[in-house]
Amino acid sequence: MEYMSQEGYDKLVAELRHMETVELSQVRDAIAEARDKGDLSENFEYHAAKREQAKLLSRIRYKQRVLEFARVIDTSRLASDKVGLLSKVAITNLNNNAKMAYTIVSPHEANMREGKISIKSPIAQALLNRQAGDTVTVTVPAGTLKLRIESITL
Repeated sequence: MEYMSQEGYDKLVAELRHMETVELSQVRDAIAEARDKGDLSENFEYHAAKREQAKLLSRIRYKQRVLEFARVIDTSRLASDKVGLLSKVAITNLNNNAKMAYTIVSPHEANMREGKISIKSPIAQALLNRQAGDTVTVTVPAGTLKLRIESITL
């Protein structure tokens, strides 16, 4: 079972619909066009289009499976006094006094550009169930970080 925000669920549904309606029809058109060019045994375009179709169908099945087991979280039932899924956490790196803010999301919604980190990441794991003012130490690929939680919001 995969918990996610309503926004993440809706985005995943939109991606799936786009793949099923737009991308799949484009790949089918490419296969039909390549098939019309003759001998399929030596037709590179045909084989490339078939490989693309297989990749796309695999991605579609994966997203369908994720959605099948997805559960949207009711944010009104979440506590804002402890770090958890969908918490927006402001932290300070005590090693260099850098301030950061992250939203803890499901792995399918993670996007560093948007400040969304996976609940399965080392930083999120260290922050889970902690409160504002707590200090945590977390080991990341770049070394060890000492972080202080400044605030938690939903």
